[in-house]
Amino acid sequence: MRTHSDNQRKGLCRRIKRADKNAASALLTIYYTDIYSYIRRLCSSNQDAEDLTQQTFLKVWSSLDSFAGRSKFSTWLYRIAYNTYIDWRRENAGQARCRPDQWWHERQDENPGPPANVAERQFARRLYEAVDQLDEDKRQIVHLHYYQGLSIRETAKVLSIATSTVKYRLREVSKVLRTKIALEKNPCEQEETFLIGKGELT
Repeated sequence: MRTHSDNQRKGLCRRIKRADKNAASALLTIYYTDIYSYIRRLCSSNQDAEDLTQQTFLKVWSSLDSFAGRSKFSTWLYRIAYNTYIDWRRENAGQARCRPDQWWHERQDENPGPPANVAERQFARRLYEAVDQLDEDKRQIVHLHYYQGLSIRETAKVLSIATSTVKYRLREVSKVLRTKIALEKNPCEQEETFLIGKGELT
């Protein structure tokens, strides 16, 4: 959970424009893990994710003058990360991505806890595998809105699409995922698992 307000982050941006290296380091510390996690879920390896994250922040430093403050700094940052990933994907169109089993294998919990936790983790893995098979536009929305915690409006700004498009695609994702993983849960658990922007879709 971040402890810095968006105003504090914007203050860091203003300091960076004055060549304040301490501010640049602080901003990197705040956002590095989030951006790396986002890119790592999408690309093929830890090394690629590290390279793309570094590229993202280099672009941020060189583009700070263009940040007008009309959106949250984090939204602007995710937009740069998204474009960096898309450019990389186009350049490596023939390269296979790391599949979900490899991603989850790297994160096996040596102490998974009681059986209920194991079952929950197994279901989360099945869900992630189903997300990985979605079309790119839908996959991006799931990663930004659910895994990264961006609002529907922020997700729309990152992807440069209308909020209505985000809402529509989330509904479509819900239908696809329900079918793909053949849920055997009760209705309450299904509703909780596939909660699509509660309070935001109306």
